[in-house]
Amino acid sequence: MLKAVILIGGPQKGTRFRPLSFEVPKPLFPVAGVPMIQHHIEACAQVPGMQEILLIGFYQPDEALTRFLEAAQQEFNLPIRQTGLSPSTMAALWRIQKRTRFCTMWRNQAHLDGSSGSWPGAGTIRLEQDVFTALSGQGQIYVHLTDGIWSQIKSAGSALYASRLYLNRYQLTHPERLAQLIPGGPCIRGNVFIHPTAKVASSAVLGPNVSIGEGVTIGEGVRLRESIVLHGATLQEHTCVLHSIVGWGSIVGRWARVEGTPNDPNPNDPWARMDSESLFRDGKLLPAITILGCRVRIPAEVLILNSIVLPHKELSRSFTNQIIL
Repeated sequence: MLKAVILIGGPQKGTRFRPLSFEVPKPLFPVAGVPMIQHHIEACAQVPGMQEILLIGFYQPDEALTRFLEAAQQEFNLPIRQTGLSPSTMAALWRIQKRTRFCTMWRNQAHLDGSSGSWPGAGTIRLEQDVFTALSGQGQIYVHLTDGIWSQIKSAGSALYASRLYLNRYQLTHPERLAQLIPGGPCIRGNVFIHPTAKVASSAVLGPNVSIGEGVTIGEGVRLRESIVLHGATLQEHTCVLHSIVGWGSIVGRWARVEGTPNDPNPNDPWARMDSESLFRDGKLLPAITILGCRVRIPAEVLILNSIVLPHKELSRSFTNQIIL
């Protein structure tokens, strides 16, 4: 029976993705218009003979995640479920070890390590180090090499970079998801995703690498580039948003400017990856993309540059290189 396992982590980490992870579980954050985990599920569902997809993580039961999994099962006609290994579950697996090949392998590994039959990591399990290493020693795990796209998503900046990669990939996999330049419509430059429920003024200029979510309103004369605008946000007339993520339900006033600084990997290095260093250096916020948390209000003619604005804030002046509490 062929199964796919997708690791989705848990809410106890991922602090570099805040404040975006305050509103939805990180796997549901939209990348190129759809939840990031959907890209993985779509790829797994195309594997011949695939019969089940397991999401391994430590998220508590969540209404949004449950709804997504139910919809995904119907769309892909596959069992898709979330599961996790809590310390109590791991202890139970150990008491029945002789019944399963998996736990018997663990018992043998424990004896080799001199750990007297206890689980490694004092009640935690690390899939890559503790499971995959042991399986590889028994010839039960293999590596598949691919030249497809790959990017870690540990920060908001990397989510923006991943969105760009997937928007470009849509040209081959989902051309119907890319907005087209039509008479009387907005100016589209490069790859752009626009949710069918979004309202976009005809004089707006969008792209390249822009994703516009459900129920978004884009006013006349708006310039939007290298950015993600999330569900229910409003960009009023003549705003300019560059290298930024605009949070759910946020409002950017007329003639305001929201701009960030990209930290993309070296395009000339085929093995380059996103920089995952701290947001701070010497106590100062490093230049990076700008993030507006949910329901932030930016008034008219205000500049927000290289900043992180926490949810539910209404600003009255311009800010540069700051976390706005």
